[in-house]
Amino acid sequence: MKLLRFGEAGQEKPGLHDGQVIRDLSAVISDVHPATLGDSALQKLRDLDPSSLPEVPGNPRIGPCVAGVGKFICIGLNYKDHADETGAAYPKEPIIFMKATSAIQGPHDTLLIPRNSRKTDWEVELGVVIGTAGKYIPVEEALNHVAGYCTVNDVSEREFQMERGGTWDKGKGCDTFGPIGPYLVTRDEVPDPQNLKLWLEVDGHRYQEGTTANMIFTVAELVSYVSQFMSLQPGDIISTGTPAGVGLGQKPEPVYLKEGQTLRLAVEGLGEQVQKVAQDA
Repeated sequence: MKLLRFGEAGQEKPGLHDGQVIRDLSAVISDVHPATLGDSALQKLRDLDPSSLPEVPGNPRIGPCVAGVGKFICIGLNYKDHADETGAAYPKEPIIFMKATSAIQGPHDTLLIPRNSRKTDWEVELGVVIGTAGKYIPVEEALNHVAGYCTVNDVSEREFQMERGGTWDKGKGCDTFGPIGPYLVTRDEVPDPQNLKLWLEVDGHRYQEGTTANMIFTVAELVSYVSQFMSLQPGDIISTGTPAGVGLGQKPEPVYLKEGQTLRLAVEGLGEQVQKVAQDA
């Protein structure tokens, strides 16, 4: 299934994309949120006849594909080619940092360059949405805890991240730096999360084009690893790293986002995002 949320910010309704149109799920569930992400709840939605649900008219705004995200967990330097372009050694263990949940927005909402920013960058990523709680999860059971997958843009301010002292988090959690969606695609439709293409363009120029096969640590390994340090709860998101082609890695010198530009990005089968870039007030 392709689940989504539509409507004005803060007033989104749950929906299902049937391959042709958006269907309104609000008479069936209150939202796409932690209580509706478990296996039994998702099975009830699969059992529905989509044609019995009201068709959503027009072209509504698409909101973040999951509401009530408790933790937005990110993995750094998890693609071999991205580590190579930044000159970093391959991590011996996954690098974990947190992205503020206040950064979350819809996939087509305006991306705001923060005040005093000079190095706002892009990162297309595969997002993993947890459906079943767990801790100390064995690798072989890890994917059973996944509700589904989504496209993520892990927007990053490189000066804030690397030149302002402290942890990476301050360059990762600015408002609008976490577009997710358009869809939460349930795991039954993604049989192999290690075989997905992903790409990103700025003003029509393709900077990133990679595959999740190039991950250093697989999705199952990441879910298991993170759960050794914190319990995972329904609605938590793990953003699994980005392939080569970020602005920081461009040669002969880095390239960063500017007001007025347009980003397009996607993960295979999970839907496309389009964001206009503007300057925050």
